[in-house]
Amino acid sequence: MSETARIDKWLWAARVFKTRSLAADACKNGRVTIDGNNVKPSHTIKQGETISVKKPPVTYSYKVLKPIEQRVGAKMLPEIYENVTDPKQYELLEMSRISGFVDRARGTGRPTKKERRALDAFVEPAMFGFDDTYDEEDDDDEED
Repeated sequence: MSETARIDKWLWAARVFKTRSLAADACKNGRVTIDGNNVKPSHTIKQGETISVKKPPVTYSYKVLKPIEQRVGAKMLPEIYENVTDPKQYELLEMSRISGFVDRARGTGRPTKKERRALDAFVEPAMFGFDDTYDEEDDDDEED
C-alpha cells in the first residue's frame, strides 16, 4: 500500500464526494484546504494530515488515517479517516435545515403557497416587529 495518495482520489475513495470529478471540482474551486492552503486535485496527502472540505453551510474536517486511492466499503471508513469537524459546524447545519426555506436556490421559480406562508411567518415578526393587537384607545388619544 502506498504512503501517499492524490487528494481528489482520496476524497472520492473515502466517500466524502460521490464522484471523483466532484472532488476535483471542489479542489479547483478552493473548497478543499490542507492547513489553510487551497490544494489542487493532484496534491498528494500523507497519513496524519487534516483536510478541510467546505460544503456550504458547513466546513467538514477529516484527519487522514490511511491514504487510499481505491474506494472502500462504508464499514471500513473509520480505518480511513477520523472526523474532527467542530461541533459548532453541525449546529450550523441543523439551523440551516430548520430554516431551509429561506435559502431558495436561484432559478427554482416562485415559492409554493406553503413555502410562502412559512417564509412570511418567519420573516415578518422578526423583521418588522409587528404587534397583532390594535388598541383603539391609543388612536383616540392622538386625536385630542
